[in-house]
Amino acid sequence: MSVELITAAEAPPAVGPYSHASRHGGVVYCSGCLALDESGVFLGGDAAAQARKALSNLEKVLAAAGAGKTDVLKTVVFLTDMADFAAVNVVYAEFFGEHKPARSCVAVAQLPLGATVEVEAVAAISG
Repeated sequence: MSVELITAAEAPPAVGPYSHASRHGGVVYCSGCLALDESGVFLGGDAAAQARKALSNLEKVLAAAGAGKTDVLKTVVFLTDMADFAAVNVVYAEFFGEHKPARSCVAVAQLPLGATVEVEAVAAISG
């Protein structure tokens, strides 16, 4: 089995030397998503706005890999300030609805481009 590298045409370009996702067998590993517009410009905003856009970008990456948000097994949410935990949880709950994948939330000192929220995911797909 080989690794397939996924580039999502609808998602912002990667901000470094990596793919949007990689797929091996039935598992998709999505790189972290930030609040970037389609051209790769960081949008800023409060943590809730950043989470909403990051999750929207994640959905585009998942779609390019043949998956959707209900295929997500696990996410990791990175926050630069744990005071944003509750606000991000509201957006996260709206995004996933009844589907509640396993999740870790980690406080970090800094994220790329001055972001305060980043979300990565692992999903399962058939084929």
